[in-house]
Amino acid sequence: MDLALLISILTVTIQAGTSLVFATVGEILTERSGILNLGLEGIMIMGAVSGFAAAYHSGSLLVGVLVAMLVGALLASIHAFLTVSLRTDQVVTGLALTLFGGGLASFLGQRLGPGGRPLVGEVGPKFLKTPLPALSDIPFLGQALFKQDALVYVMYLLIPLAAYYIYKTRPGLHLRAVGENPAAADAMGVNVTRTRYVHTIVGGMLIGLGGAHLSLAYTPGWTENLTGGRGWIAIALVIFATWDPLRAVFGAVLFGGVNAVQFRLQAAGTTVPAAFLGMMPYLFTIIVLVVITWWEAFRKRVGAPAALGLPYVREERG
Repeated sequence: MDLALLISILTVTIQAGTSLVFATVGEILTERSGILNLGLEGIMIMGAVSGFAAAYHSGSLLVGVLVAMLVGALLASIHAFLTVSLRTDQVVTGLALTLFGGGLASFLGQRLGPGGRPLVGEVGPKFLKTPLPALSDIPFLGQALFKQDALVYVMYLLIPLAAYYIYKTRPGLHLRAVGENPAAADAMGVNVTRTRYVHTIVGGMLIGLGGAHLSLAYTPGWTENLTGGRGWIAIALVIFATWDPLRAVFGAVLFGGVNAVQFRLQAAGTTVPAAFLGMMPYLFTIIVLVVITWWEAFRKRVGAPAALGLPYVREERG
């Protein structure tokens, strides 16, 4: 295979996987606290539309990113309030958040353009590829890894930082304790409610950032259904990664790689129907998820926090 083609595929693989890494790491932080958030698709699409609209009207990419993260935090705080404080069913609440986010994003996308017109077709600021000095000159890998946009570089930093936080810090230890046994954590003086609130909201910020990467870098602009089910893919990747941020990148790269290959096949004029090629990344993710779940079944544990999806009431501990 041509070297230039390999570099191109790897470059697109990283670009396609970046938004998934943000969303997956955000969901890992949330689920590690014992809260299941199935509202990723709604939060991502809201992050995409709000981030693009903010950047378009302000002319600032930083404003767009911050607004997307703020919107993600607000939606996640709603989920936290309902599931932690009111102890609603986490699955139902997450699904409702997805429906709400998708509908609201569609509504806003029709009204946040110039003069209240739709955002569709508008061109705003976008993240450009910024080669890193010296690193981008590394043969092969340098061109693919270090000639990317700024949010990709943020993703590179996020992965080790998230892993270090979860496994090497005291707050990370408290996070894992709350997710495994909130009653025991509470008895040791850990504030279960605060831990769940904080990590659900921070997770929402990262999910919103994943949406912003789509509309400001990967496919700059706004169109209906921009996320294309990536929120659901991220939920599957959390299981694939066994709730480990370092493993999350492999799942995102797998999805991004298949996505890049199907785009190249379409560009090459293959006779395979475009709809089938478009389905490939999702089909591949499902297959990988089934295989990893089957394999982990022999180990009797996939790494899910023991208290995931279960509300906690302090008076019931013990």
